[in-house]
Amino acid sequence: MPLPDLSVCIVNWNTQDDLSQAISSVLAADSGLALEVIVLDNASEDGSPEMVRTRFPEVTLIEGDENVGFSRGYNRAARETSGRYLLILNPDTVTHSGALKTIVDFMDSHSDAGAVGPRLLNSDGTIQYSCRRFPQPMAAILRNTILGRFVPGNRFTREYLMADWDHNAIREVDWVSGAAMCIRRETWDQVGGFDEGFFMYAEDIDWCLRAQQAGWKICYIPQAVIDHRIGRSSDQRPIPMVVEFHRSMARFYTKHYAQRWPWGVRLLPLLGIWARAMLVMFQTGLAEARDWMRRRSAS
Repeated sequence: MPLPDLSVCIVNWNTQDDLSQAISSVLAADSGLALEVIVLDNASEDGSPEMVRTRFPEVTLIEGDENVGFSRGYNRAARETSGRYLLILNPDTVTHSGALKTIVDFMDSHSDAGAVGPRLLNSDGTIQYSCRRFPQPMAAILRNTILGRFVPGNRFTREYLMADWDHNAIREVDWVSGAAMCIRRETWDQVGGFDEGFFMYAEDIDWCLRAQQAGWKICYIPQAVIDHRIGRSSDQRPIPMVVEFHRSMARFYTKHYAQRWPWGVRLLPLLGIWARAMLVMFQTGLAEARDWMRRRSAS
């Protein structure tokens, strides 16, 4: 029996409605490809596993007994796949018609591409900066410390986000978002899966960097389009996710960049990252308190 062309892996945590739409859009994407779809559920309590079993019997469902996060979840799902390519896909996505075929055709014709990312759109149709350059020290400082407030729109941040480019052409890039990333099986086997030291956030940057170090190209193809509603799982636990985001940024910096800095200044980016985390946690907690007060006043 021939291998599937594409193995679609989705890790879910309490996003039943989004997950249903994501699976439906994949199955209806008019791809003409041999697909397999694997859903790993991270101990959801909203009926997600039951929905998958009932509505999508053709989908392979893996039920976890705890929330193991993004990296471990996708690594576990990938071990159950057999396709020529892996599509790492968030449950808060909607795949446009023809997107999957466009991705596979590109990979088939570009044997040096280890991974590709499609064009990701916000709910209002605007573009997400889903392909970026690797973070450099100045960009990290200006994005992760209060200094960025004094120089908004600075060139270091714009270069990191690739905001100096219209995102309308195929292009080799440093990394693409793990919200929708297609990976060549050979590359996955050579590079390995996601670093499970990242619960979520930055594992996609880390993986793309390791793939490039192994000699593979990372590409962006805007002809394949997927909608992405950012943060549908993480918004359920905003403050813990703020902590997790900054922990991942600190881990990425320590793993890949700290050794490049002189000893006397190696701690500065880490201090900046955690100072920013404290500020964002305070702002998030204040916003949640205001929402609670409004709801209480309205009841």
